[in-house]
Amino acid sequence: MISVKTNSLFTLSIVFTLIVFVTVSIYSCNSLSLFSSKISYSEQVKPIINKNCIACHGGVKKQGGFSLLFREEALVKGKSGKAGIVPGNADASVMYQRITSTDAEERMPHHKSPLSKSEINIIKNWINQGAEFELHWSYKPVEKPNIPKVEDTWIVNDIDKYILNKIQLAKLQPSPQTDPITLARRLALDLVGFNISNSEKKLFIKSPSDENYQKYIESLLNSPHFGEKWTSMWLDLARYADTKGYERDGNRKVWKYRDYLIKSFNEDKPYNLFIKEQLAGDLFKNPTEDHYVATAFHRNTMNNDEGGTSNEEFRSAAMVDRVNTTWETLMGSTFACVQCHSHPYDPFKHADYYKFMSFFNNTRDEDVVDDYPVYRHYAKEDNEKLNFTKNWLTQNVSEEEKERIIKFIYTTQPSYNSVSFDKTINADFSDTNKWFAFRSPSSTRLHNVDLTEKTTLITRISNRSPGGVLSLFQDSLKGKLIATIKLKATEKPAPWEIVEIKLQNVSSGIHDIYFKYSNHKTTDNTLTTLVIDWLYFSKDLPGINKPGFSTFKGNLISLLSTKPETTTPIFIENPNDFKRKNFVYERGNFLQKSQEVKEGIPAIFKSNTEFKNRLDLANWMTSNNNPLVARTLVNRLWEQLFGTGLVETLEDFGSQGSKPLNQELLDYLAYSFMTTNKWSIKNTLKQILTSATYRQSSIFTEEALAKDKFNVYLARGPRVRLSAEQIRDQALYIAGKLNTKMYGPPVMPFQPEGIWSSPYNGEKWLASTDGDQYRRSVYTFWKRTSPYPSMISFDGVGREVCVSRRIRTNTPLQAFVTLNDTVYVDLANKLAKRSLTLAKDKHFFAIKIAYKLATDKSISQQKFKVLQKLFVDARKRYTIKKDLTIGFENSPDLASLTLVCNSILNLDEVITKN
Repeated sequence: MISVKTNSLFTLSIVFTLIVFVTVSIYSCNSLSLFSSKISYSEQVKPIINKNCIACHGGVKKQGGFSLLFREEALVKGKSGKAGIVPGNADASVMYQRITSTDAEERMPHHKSPLSKSEINIIKNWINQGAEFELHWSYKPVEKPNIPKVEDTWIVNDIDKYILNKIQLAKLQPSPQTDPITLARRLALDLVGFNISNSEKKLFIKSPSDENYQKYIESLLNSPHFGEKWTSMWLDLARYADTKGYERDGNRKVWKYRDYLIKSFNEDKPYNLFIKEQLAGDLFKNPTEDHYVATAFHRNTMNNDEGGTSNEEFRSAAMVDRVNTTWETLMGSTFACVQCHSHPYDPFKHADYYKFMSFFNNTRDEDVVDDYPVYRHYAKEDNEKLNFTKNWLTQNVSEEEKERIIKFIYTTQPSYNSVSFDKTINADFSDTNKWFAFRSPSSTRLHNVDLTEKTTLITRISNRSPGGVLSLFQDSLKGKLIATIKLKATEKPAPWEIVEIKLQNVSSGIHDIYFKYSNHKTTDNTLTTLVIDWLYFSKDLPGINKPGFSTFKGNLISLLSTKPETTTPIFIENPNDFKRKNFVYERGNFLQKSQEVKEGIPAIFKSNTEFKNRLDLANWMTSNNNPLVARTLVNRLWEQLFGTGLVETLEDFGSQGSKPLNQELLDYLAYSFMTTNKWSIKNTLKQILTSATYRQSSIFTEEALAKDKFNVYLARGPRVRLSAEQIRDQALYIAGKLNTKMYGPPVMPFQPEGIWSSPYNGEKWLASTDGDQYRRSVYTFWKRTSPYPSMISFDGVGREVCVSRRIRTNTPLQAFVTLNDTVYVDLANKLAKRSLTLAKDKHFFAIKIAYKLATDKSISQQKFKVLQKLFVDARKRYTIKKDLTIGFENSPDLASLTLVCNSILNLDEVITKN
């Protein structure tokens, strides 16, 4: 029997043991949690590597044979014979040994500050946990995220739940809905680009119900001006310009592409189809005019017309631009540096770049002056011939032959450009490689022509001297004669004509063709007598024995000889006999080709597709499996509405880009865009616009400003300066001068003298008249070497390359523009006249009217007194000096009111979206 004393000691012993056990257990659990919690490679390890290691151990350099860009590279043995990283064993990993070394020459980073203890622990635990290289968030598939479970009467739709969740974590409060007038103006600026007035807007302001709000949104989405506004955004991405760039910067007719964009946005063309058409419209079955025009997206690349340049060099530069634009514009990735080496920060290998470039290497364009290939837009008077030709082909030839000939009529492809000639004798290229010019006698070679089943050569020539004989030989000038044609003299100085040359006794396969020209009536062997533009080798025209063949052939030759109404540079894929091989360029140099590659995408994107051409690429890019396209687009839409994207760096979704504060919302929008909204831009915009987040007031408190200076949590509405195009378009609308005419060639509104200097062609800026000077900014002629100056002052871009986002600036030069530029002085004058008419010539009342026209709001007494004083002081000055310029009708009152209206157009509340 145990005594009471003994029993008490026993009990205390047990209690003590339990306390010790629990304490140790808690400590052990905490220690285990502290040292064994899962380390995130993307969130914790990658930033350390990018900051401290990758400059020496990545895509550009691999010091010691060690690279941290890809896992397989990090695990191999370096020059030391030891592995940089041994998964599961940090102590055996050279990387860990070097970052913890006490030897200054051994420690990494070399000759820089050592890693902190926290950073070293992260690296150590990551290696011990297996050193997994997980994908960056943007390269993972888009999946529907969980919607935050937050409840509040402020919430209107799911977007607000994501936003409110972050607002509450930041200990902020969302702002109430802004007033109807401000909200109506905000909507108009965002959807159509200027503060349009319509019945739905008036109804919403009078009765701001949710139903009327949605009706107003619908009216703006259905406005024809919607497409113009969103096209303005896209033109920066497409590096659209009306000139070709580089030193010569000659004109380019590509405005049909701009019109295609406007129509596409207006009809709410599904974004996946919109992208497919621009990347590969020419590869669609029976492509339409719009399909071809869409491919001008990648013909907006610059073209070097300067004499002495290499066409292949600048064709290669254009391909590089197309790859970079595709990735930055459509997939928000900085793929450009992979041209010279593997990406220093993201998992893209050097060869990936050239696999991707292979999609663009087999297009027919060759950096030639005439921008071939082009789509020939025939005039209405040619419709009869076109319709007869199409109907005759439908009735008499196979579908394949019909498609081939229709393609030839509209594109003259696939043909050899005259720049393909080489081995010339007494012949040369005219006008910086524009055409090939023969003298008498002369000869040249066309290299590697596939003559299999080729029996006819159709060519575009200009014979500038009576007579002349052109002979074609196979393989050499002494080879087999395969054609001879006696040329008749053309009637005018330098017209073009289409000539059909029958080929005889040709051998199948690849052969060189030598062209020999002589003209016994020409004694001057330095005089150009024959010019060739392009050459099309083909079978004989089909249906030769069918009724109506002669009419069909006559129409065909007539159409090819006709000068089209306009042309548009387009993509045409090379057929097999023109197909180029694809190589990796060493260090990005097109002259140093190494391994041959085939079309493909980076390995990090898992795909079972067998890629063969751009259409395969377009189908993959617009599939739900692509992680970047939808994310990039919805982020771009968000930036247009709120001023900053959910990912601020629109051009860089990679590990060096800005980290999204609300990645879950970005993925929610991207997922909805592809699924619920079925790639509809308008439906996605409506989804955002109907949220409480968008409708918030932009007024802020000192506390909110201190906690969230840049409004990243979106606890208040957007407040950003208008774009360059919007500032001008809004001024046009307020002044009552906006010309709503749509489409067509570019126009030239007022521009100061001396801006342009075109030494090659002496072209000048010729100000448009008859109201064209008041058309929207999207139609303004865009010269790359001299863009419209007032737009550049407001952060417009040159468009030599694609630009994903304009960085908004605030400089004194902007005020100089809007206060002094002829455009804005003229519009202030027109606003003054409009206000005077509405005020029945009462000048002080006209000030109030002008203010309301500009802001939709009645002017406060304080602001009115300021503008009233400005008017009175100006009238005194103008009455005394009498130095009024033309346009003010020698009226001091009108000049003074113009000055007031100019000030109104410059008010912060006018040039800012509040």
